[in-house]
Amino acid sequence: MSKIVRSQKIYDAVICLALVVAVVALCLFPQESIQAARDGLTLCANVIIPSLFPFFVLSDLTVSLGIVRYFGKLLEPLMRPLFNVRGECAAAVVLGFIGGYPVGARTALSLYENGTCTKAEAERLLSFCNNSGPAFILGVVGAGIFSSSRIGLMLYLTHFLASMIVGVIFRNWGGGRAGESKKVTPNFKAVRFTQSFIDAVLNAVQSTLNICGFVLFFTVFIRLLYLSGILPGLAGLLGTLFSRFGFDSDWAEMLLTGIIEISSGVWSLKGAAVQNAVAMAAFMLGWAGLSVHCQTLSFIGASDLSVRSYILGKFLHGGISGALAFFIARLFPLEAPVSTYLVKQVTDIVSLDFGAAITISTIAAVSLWGVFLVLSIIYLKRTGNQRTGRL
Repeated sequence: MSKIVRSQKIYDAVICLALVVAVVALCLFPQESIQAARDGLTLCANVIIPSLFPFFVLSDLTVSLGIVRYFGKLLEPLMRPLFNVRGECAAAVVLGFIGGYPVGARTALSLYENGTCTKAEAERLLSFCNNSGPAFILGVVGAGIFSSSRIGLMLYLTHFLASMIVGVIFRNWGGGRAGESKKVTPNFKAVRFTQSFIDAVLNAVQSTLNICGFVLFFTVFIRLLYLSGILPGLAGLLGTLFSRFGFDSDWAEMLLTGIIEISSGVWSLKGAAVQNAVAMAAFMLGWAGLSVHCQTLSFIGASDLSVRSYILGKFLHGGISGALAFFIARLFPLEAPVSTYLVKQVTDIVSLDFGAAITISTIAAVSLWGVFLVLSIIYLKRTGNQRTGRL
């Protein structure tokens, strides 16, 4: 009992010390903190809100209206053998790759709360369905950081492949044999589209605000770590320890930045040696950063789902992505861009203003939802014809 009390006291002391240090840092660097907060708000307005909000609405509508039931029947033969989850779970995987962090995790939680999948299946989904979207990898990383459409495409393919590998690794998480399908009772209610749409928009607003809050916090947090010398000091220590492997303090500082916040991390790679920078970018994209993890945990933290599969899955995703990119970068030349025209196109998309960005994102989300709807109608017609033939 005394050990528990002593551990709690040490924990409280560390938290109090951290809060005091944070207050002192804010007092010492007020202008820099304000500017960091402004940069975070700009990031939220130009990237976070327009790219995520429509997909949050799409995710809620897809689950609440029961479209995943019909869509899942078509993909059951693929999802069950590979990932040991029912076909309806494909919605979380698809939305995770199209919408970006943390749309996949939020969809997985919605499927679980709706009764569409079991707890074990939801935890398996969390290990591999929360991924970066193509706009960020192809635009920000490929075109913006490396000025190469080839590198952007290679990073997205390695990101996708590593995610699938993690999904296969976690296929038996929580027990259960492959092919085993525990019965669940979906909690679908006869809700009109108008009510579902209103609820989806309100939930999307709350989710987007939560994410923007974490983005603001970590933007200021990283700036203070730099200004206070804490991050450069840790990077120097790591560089000294691993200098024999060619890992100096500059690379350590980039890695630590990416571990904390992915956007700042990948942007710090600009101008670095391409082969090593590509591997580190792949790791950062797979790991996603503490900022994204906090955004995800804000959704699943209140549920009874274990976060272990999510954390372990993201760590494995980062390691596998980095290893794949490391070997590919040495097998194929990546120095020169394949298509300057494509790079210009993607760069123009990334630099869009809020109105254009939200329009494109909304069109993409509505189009994807239309695909779900069409597949559901096809399945209903097919099953209806089969029943009629039996009669």
